[in-house]
Amino acid sequence: MSLFKLSPFAPEPPFSHGQVPRTAVLYCNLGTPDTPTTPDVRRFLSEFLSDPRVVEIPRLLWLLILHGIILRVRPAKSAAKYASVWLPEGSPLKVWTEKQAKLLQGWLAQRGHQVQVRYAMRYGSTSIAEQLDALKAAGTTRVLILPAYPQYSATTTASLFDAVYAWAGQVRAIPELRFVNHYHDDARYIAALAMSIQRHWKSHGRPDQLVMSFHGVPERTLQLGDPYHCECRKTARLLAEQLGLNQEQFKVTYQSRLGRARWLQPYTEPSLIAMGKAGVKRVDVVCPAFTSDCLETLEEINMEGRAAFLQAGGKEFHFIPCLNDDPEWITALCDITQQHLAGWPTQAAPDAPQLAASRAAALALGAKQ
Repeated sequence: MSLFKLSPFAPEPPFSHGQVPRTAVLYCNLGTPDTPTTPDVRRFLSEFLSDPRVVEIPRLLWLLILHGIILRVRPAKSAAKYASVWLPEGSPLKVWTEKQAKLLQGWLAQRGHQVQVRYAMRYGSTSIAEQLDALKAAGTTRVLILPAYPQYSATTTASLFDAVYAWAGQVRAIPELRFVNHYHDDARYIAALAMSIQRHWKSHGRPDQLVMSFHGVPERTLQLGDPYHCECRKTARLLAEQLGLNQEQFKVTYQSRLGRARWLQPYTEPSLIAMGKAGVKRVDVVCPAFTSDCLETLEEINMEGRAAFLQAGGKEFHFIPCLNDDPEWITALCDITQQHLAGWPTQAAPDAPQLAASRAAALALGAKQ
């Protein structure tokens, strides 16, 4: 073996002149442990919490805290929580994300778009690099990066893009790339959310209070210019308008706080407790920042949040599931994808004689077989 690497770039997959150029969509979510066991959860949390986009404190200090305290205590507790929501097919986040990708490909095909849709996770298995390698090996020349996050945050969307850029830095022939930053105020996404809530109300009646619980981030990120807080508030406002709610009929909260720093407020669980103590009889909780049900919705909200509200004196708690495979949502996702694919050739296969002529010309000029 040579002591020196001949090239800093990964080997290119075999290429045949005249092969059909392909367009793909990479639908990306956060990630999940492979199993609800302490070792797998520890590996996942180590990768996730080591990302400087996720935790913005001095690196050395944070790594000492992470490996000296958090990864010694948190994995076992988190594994038990994952086990409480695990499905026969696996992690709920993986199950729903994979299904959404398959449905999106089917919806696009019905509209005449010959594109491949794959899903990838920012952390853990089915990585972004792994899926981009597979797309490139299949002859993909154009890739649309589509986050499962409606609201942009540096902790999620930007980190996902970092992984794409890191992969591209190791590649000689980089496919043409496009990125969807956000769709927090897209009318089709808002309508899908509203319809899912209205269906729930049609079956179960309306609550005293609708709680819109978004994933939290440190308050400091707002001061540093992260648009996440503003985009969450806009989503909430548009959703309330679509549902015909006034300011007293809904509340915006933030969940999943980590550490002792001040995060975006009000916090979800303390808000639920306060409502229960104040005599609010029924709350419905929806999580607009999550497009797939996962640990944060199924366990943190539907189990922990439910218990907190009922123990505080509340009488009835309803969790409204995430959009998951809701047809209105998949249609909206298809519309958003189609909008961002505009200008790329996706609807008609290249002309076979034209491809053959192009190949013959390349070979005549000395191209390899």
